Amino acid sequence: MGQASPLPGRGADDLSGRSAVVAGGSRGLGLLLADRLTARGCAVTLAARDGAELDRARAKLLKRQPAATVRTAVCDLRERADVRDLFTTTQDACGGVDLVIANAGIIQVAPLESLDAADFDDAMRSIFYAALHTSLEALPYLKESASGGRLALISSVGGLLGVPHLLPYACAKSAVGTLAEGLRAETSGTEVSVTAVYPGLMRTGSHLHAMFGGAQGQEYGWFSTVAGTPLVSMNAQRAAERIVRATVRRRARLVLTPAARAADLAHGIAPATTTRLSGVAARLLPRAPVRPRGMREGKDIDPPRGPVTRSVQRAGSALNERAADAYNERDRDTPER
Repeated sequence: MGQASPLPGRGADDLSGRSAVVAGGSRGLGLLLADRLTARGCAVTLAARDGAELDRARAKLLKRQPAATVRTAVCDLRERADVRDLFTTTQDACGGVDLVIANAGIIQVAPLESLDAADFDDAMRSIFYAALHTSLEALPYLKESASGGRLALISSVGGLLGVPHLLPYACAKSAVGTLAEGLRAETSGTEVSVTAVYPGLMRTGSHLHAMFGGAQGQEYGWFSTVAGTPLVSMNAQRAAERIVRATVRRRARLVLTPAARAADLAHGIAPATTTRLSGVAARLLPRAPVRPRGMREGKDIDPPRGPVTRSVQRAGSALNERAADAYNERDRDTPER
């Protein structure tokens, strides 16, 4: 997964002898969060729906940290019974649960005209209900942690304001942020801490698994370009380190990337102006075709046509394409473009 930052020394950030669960930990940011936890000596359980993807993730972690304890659990986080089983088996295998990060989710990129209520329902189940189930099932175990339990919920800059062409995602991530901040208040005075995390764009290669609707090629083109541009997006390894550090140190809230912090500040100071600017941005994005074709995964969409447009997309997404291999985003049979 590339070069890691130096391992932290023993001290406040040391997690030796403790157990963590990363929900949505098989690829991308979740995999990097697991890497930063194992670097601190923590036994980690990765939970996700795809067993083969989990096996590859575990192999990547053990290649970097051969002495690490890494478990995998095939789990549909949208189903509370599956999540209940996840924590029961983790308790039995590891003797407890000390730290949990809820990171699972999907990204849908499309104009409103190409979406329907089912798309919003899918986002809420995959993002919000996955975080809710993880939180509700984790809290009893975290309350029993001898070191005091820690819970982090991964929201997004999309949870801070309504982002055009990402509306189902933004709605669900907003709910996750509210859940995290509410849980922080509800657990006040206990040994459990809850951290709300609002990352901006990160270079993880997630564009390959994002779902695109409307003018699919154009939507894929702008999203993959912006998500990989260094001035807008953040190095995912650095983001993962900061998230784990904030969780371990029991911070209430973390907003990552200058763009996300600027959006958070602008929306707080001038929400009406920020909303109008979002409207301007929406008019610059691709229009919905007359006959929408549903949603397709990024890895199945051809890059934009035209030498100039294609060159811009390739240049913007170059770092993201490399990240896709490193962070387990690329399926074995998916060619690099």
